This record gives sequence, C-alpha cells and structure tokens, in this order.
Amino acid sequence: MPDKLPKSANIAPQSCDTFVALPPATALNCVVFGKNSDRPKGEVQEVVYFPSENHPAGAKVQCTYISIDQVEHTHAVILSKPAWMWGAEMGANDANVCIGNEAVWTKLCSDDDLEERLLGMDLVRLGLERASTAREAVDVITSLLEEHGQGGPCSDTKPDFTYHNSFLIADRKEAWVLETAGRLWAAEQVTSGCRNISNCLTIETKIDLMSGDLKEHAQSSGFWDGEGDLNFAAAYGKENESAAARFGRGKELLDKFAAAGEFGTLSMFEILRDCEGGICRGLDHEFPTAASQVRCNLKPTSH
Repeated sequence: MPDKLPKSANIAPQSCDTFVALPPATALNCVVFGKNSDRPKGEVQEVVYFPSENHPAGAKVQCTYISIDQVEHTHAVILSKPAWMWGAEMGANDANVCIGNEAVWTKLCSDDDLEERLLGMDLVRLGLERASTAREAVDVITSLLEEHGQGGPCSDTKPDFTYHNSFLIADRKEAWVLETAGRLWAAEQVTSGCRNISNCLTIETKIDLMSGDLKEHAQSSGFWDGEGDLNFAAAYGKENESAAARFGRGKELLDKFAAAGEFGTLSMFEILRDCEGGICRGLDHEFPTAASQVRCNLKPTSH
C-alpha cells in the first residue's frame, strides 16, 4: 500500500455535500433531501427526465464506460447530470427515492481506479432506475459495485481525476448512508434526525450493513487490529482536512435549523447557499457549484 495517494488521486479534493433531515427534526412530518453538485469549472450539468420503461430479456444498458445487464423494468427518473456522462450526480424517481453521491479518497485509491468500470454517478442512476425504496437502492448499488467495481475518469477534461464514492439515499420513511472503498462498503441506517455526507468517510462504528469481507480485509491490510468495533472511517479513510471541515460545517447548520423541529425546504435552501463554509461555491472557483436539488417527501401516515 503506498504511503501517499497515487497520481490519479492527487488533485485537491474539491467536491460537494449532501444532506437529509427526518422527523422529529422536520416540519409537517416530512423527509427533506438536499444536495449541491460541485463539478470542474466549465462542465455543463443538465436536468433530464426519463420515463419508466420495460425492457426485453437479455437487454443491455450502456453506462458511461461499460455495458451491463439491463433489468426488466426501470423507474421514471429526474436526474441532474454532467452532460458528457450516462450517470448522474443526483436525482429522484417515481417511487420517492432520492440519491446523491460524493467523491471520497480512501486508502484503497490507486492508479487502478483509472480502469473503466462503473462511475459513482452511474451507480446513482442505476439505483434510482431500479429501486423502489432506499433500502432496495443500497442493495442495487452494492451488488453492482461488487460485480463490476468502480473506476474510470470522473471528468471529460481532467483524465486523471478519479475517486471512490459515498451515497446518501432517502425515501419517505428513512435514509441510508452508503460509503465505499474500492469494491468494499459499509452502510448506516438513519431513521430520525439529520445526517450529511461530504468528501470524507463518515461512517464510524454504527455499521448496519457491510460487504462480507470488510472486517477481514481491514485486518489483513493492517487497517484494524480486530479489537472492539470496526471504525470504517478510521480504517479506510484518508485524511482530508477540507472535507472534514465542510462536513462539520454542514452538520452544524443542520443542527441549527433542526433545533426547533421545524426544518423544511427553506432550511435546506439556506444550507445549500452557505458560501462562508464552502458548501456553495461561485463560478470563480475551480470546482464551482453547478447544480442543486431539494426534495421534500411526506412520510406516509399510518392507519
């Protein structure tokens, strides 16, 4: 394992943030999802709609770099996506599932990440097209990650820009944080309150689901001594002061707006407009904020 990040990961990490708030933090018994997409300067990000569709047996779908097996039915989706790629930075489907992803740099980052596989943004779109709940989206993304891996240039203008991915997935009932290192992953269920992700691993010892060999790999690689509970972020994360500061800033703002139990869409707008903490960045920045998404899902009422 190299002592420093490979050349392909040496670009200064400048990316985005994703947030979710659930009852009792929110007003009107709703789940509020929000994300800023910060991308390389000059890149075009488009908002597109694809209707639900049935597909014949044996069909394939061409993702950004590779072709994979298609499923029988795909959900209708609204996506915010860089125009050059098949995948998306964020979006929602007709089953009220929302997904956003973040770039993360881990101890497993290497020049091998330049090999063309599935991009994290492809996994966002595949999760939205194939899942009816947030929990199903975790299964969709992790199964595809384990089968195909993640990799390939994450920019059409910066050919050595690669990273691993984390995801925040929400529906009308709950949210999941899913963080990856190569083909390995850990997931945390969120059923109340607030949660955010940025460009660093944030899952510590609250691991509700994980890849089957996660602990074994951590021990064999010398990332964890096997004592106590595995801390995923400590074991697999790379130090990233900028991302850690932005993650802390986002958590601080979530807590501030949720304190009275009245968090709503306007609260999320305020967080996404935070320039002081670097959550929102102008066009003069190398990685400006290219697009934003806010969605409010009303939780189903019980009878």
